[in-house]
Amino acid sequence: QVQLVESGGGLVQAGGSLRLSCVASGRTVSNYAMGWFRQAPGKEREFVVVSQSGSRTYYTSSVEGRFTISRDNAKNTVYLQMNSLKPEDTAVYYCAARPGYNSVSVYLAESDYGIWGQGTQVTVSS
Repeated sequence: QVQLVESGGGLVQAGGSLRLSCVASGRTVSNYAMGWFRQAPGKEREFVVVSQSGSRTYYTSSVEGRFTISRDNAKNTVYLQMNSLKPEDTAVYYCAARPGYNSVSVYLAESDYGIWGQGTQVTVSS
């Protein structure tokens, strides 16, 4: 069974950067679709980005061009580089995983994922 642990959150001023890490254990996730979601106070958890096979990555429009997902398969880790942060990016960020890396399906919904980390808080001050 895969376990996920996020880290790297914190408090940053608007315009700043953070890099979140999601370390997987239990088995390799190189053949898993890996996603990041976030949940702001009082709001539903929302999709941020997913990494699937090859160069298939999908970003929600509000982070396109500012956030970048990457993988280090040797470390069984997925990263989310967040640049030009805005106060509206404030949320708890969750890493998620599911089999189906090579699937033609695109996994954008929370219900697509069965494996979740505990979350890491990101706070962007104005």
